[in-house]
Amino acid sequence: MTNEEIQSLLDRQRTYYRSGVTLPVKFRVEQLRRLYASVKAHQDEINDALTADLGKSRYEGFMCESGLVLTEIRYMIRHTPRYAKLRTVPTPPAQFCSHSFRQPIPRGNTLIMSPWNYPFLLTLDPLADAIAAGNTAIVKPSAYSPATSEIIAKIIGECFSPEYVAVVTGGRAENRALLDQKFDFVFFTGSQAVGREVLHRCADHLTPAVLELGGKSPCIVDASADIGLAAKRIVFGKFLNCGQTCVAPDYILCDVRVKDAFVRAVVREVQAQYGIQPLENPDYGKIINDKHFARLCGLIAFEKVVVGGQTSPQTCQIAPTVMDGVTWEDAVMGEEIFGPILPVLTYDAFDAVVDELKMKDKPLALYLFSSDRTHIRRVTEELSYGGGCINDVVIHLATSEMGFGGVGESGMGAYHGKDGFDAFSHYKSVVDKKTWLDLPMRYQPYKHPLYAKLLQLFLR
Repeated sequence: MTNEEIQSLLDRQRTYYRSGVTLPVKFRVEQLRRLYASVKAHQDEINDALTADLGKSRYEGFMCESGLVLTEIRYMIRHTPRYAKLRTVPTPPAQFCSHSFRQPIPRGNTLIMSPWNYPFLLTLDPLADAIAAGNTAIVKPSAYSPATSEIIAKIIGECFSPEYVAVVTGGRAENRALLDQKFDFVFFTGSQAVGREVLHRCADHLTPAVLELGGKSPCIVDASADIGLAAKRIVFGKFLNCGQTCVAPDYILCDVRVKDAFVRAVVREVQAQYGIQPLENPDYGKIINDKHFARLCGLIAFEKVVVGGQTSPQTCQIAPTVMDGVTWEDAVMGEEIFGPILPVLTYDAFDAVVDELKMKDKPLALYLFSSDRTHIRRVTEELSYGGGCINDVVIHLATSEMGFGGVGESGMGAYHGKDGFDAFSHYKSVVDKKTWLDLPMRYQPYKHPLYAKLLQLFLR
């Protein structure tokens, strides 16, 4: 779309929102039901698109994308009537007699910019939250996942008029044109580099934003961990979607006393879950494009590979790869990996690990495999990160009962369930002051001694 077409689209959405049609809760729930039915009806096309873009199997596509979208939409259908109600709060004695309440209202005209790695999930999840909160939305999916963008556009076109929800496809030119506009709220999921640019552009318009970014998410395995189970769960979470997951364990910090046993267990799990020849596994996907494939190949130090390392430039595939003996100076530790490469580092003292992580950028996720309650307490209480798991990986994002988001360098704001409704809402604080009584002590002249005593009584 041209700049003028985008401007015209946003103008029509502004007019639509100002008409008040999106405000009734009944309308919002009806739109969510329509979206849910359409996702269900197009399940095969969604799976085919995810296979085309990322090589995802139908099983993984449903488990990690469309199935989670259905769960979020269903959750918002059930809870939106309660979330949209005003909430009465206590009124202080000095404001007697009043009714004080917080009223959620929509942000207004919103922009949702989504990435390529989970293109369906990370587009439709925030859209469901935006609809539940009563907003209009322009959705901008990634140009790197064109098949999924096409089915998203088809679903949204069947469900909604463009004055309400619309899809803008394209690349950087369209991104720039959208960010030139003044939206009431921007929701962005993607890399830290692009997130900085989005936030900079939002600042030009004083537009509030949620940024869902990434970072190097550590996974600690201490000496008390169940090594076999840890290896099984880590291999699942790391190599899901070929490692192209924002909350995948980026690297392992393993107690030196159990490192050898852990590496052996990981090698066994890679072979058990993906086969001896992973690139021939029909359920194993691919890297999104040649650029990312070449970048990832450059991070592999083949002399440190204990399993994997095979690549296929023709299909943009890299086998699940584990590297042992890695140090902080290795190239693989210099950036977020975002691919099927798992470096294993060791530590001697758990206290030193905690101190080291306190000095690093705050990651989107952090994982600990341990049965030591002291270690668990220190990681959950002392370290700052977006979210995580104890004795598992990645599953914390698959619930509508908890907000998902980053902190510091890994993002700002959260969504899913109530947190998603709140992200796309503004809460007005309102005092409804009654007229049948008017306390006189706030008015000048301030000379009455009784008023001074009452003021001291009220404000303490």
